[in-house]
Amino acid sequence: MAAPLVLASASPRRRELLAQIGIVPAAIDPAEIDESPRPDETAVRLAERLARAKAGAVAARRPDALVLAADTVVACGNRILPKAETVDEARACVSLLSGRRHRVHGGICILAPGRKPLVRVSTSIVTFKRLSGAEIDAYLAGGEWRGKAGGYAIQGAAAAFVRFLSGSYSNVVGLDLYAVAQMLAGVGAR
Repeated sequence: MAAPLVLASASPRRRELLAQIGIVPAAIDPAEIDESPRPDETAVRLAERLARAKAGAVAARRPDALVLAADTVVACGNRILPKAETVDEARACVSLLSGRRHRVHGGICILAPGRKPLVRVSTSIVTFKRLSGAEIDAYLAGGEWRGKAGGYAIQGAAAAFVRFLSGSYSNVVGLDLYAVAQMLAGVGAR
């Protein structure tokens, strides 16, 4: 009997993305871990470390499950942007991204019983148009930035800001579906 798939995330976006490709987890079990970057940690390493840590935390509670964990990190240059929790944080993020290119790193980790961890970091490049103060104010008033890495959700109103995208769109939303499908196939789960 195949191990049940457990999604180590409370993100409704990740559940919706998985459903797009016909994957419905048997359970949702969010990992509660400290997501703070370590000193001198790069955005890529942070995304990988957090995905591994989330998967490990859930696998410890569910050793017979196939655990899928992910984390999204937005970086502009060497600066890692927070998951905006206040309007001031969101304003700082969106203002920094205005007229600039940034990277979205999606860490993915799959832990299957009796197997080595599968880990991948998917990177997408996004360029925002230059935003006016009025555009930023209107975006912030909508509130969809709350809890989003880099202070924006590409699948929402911020889609109007995206001048260029290279890489996986679903990675920017929250989970690189191509990578997940390949990784699940690699452990015989798809």
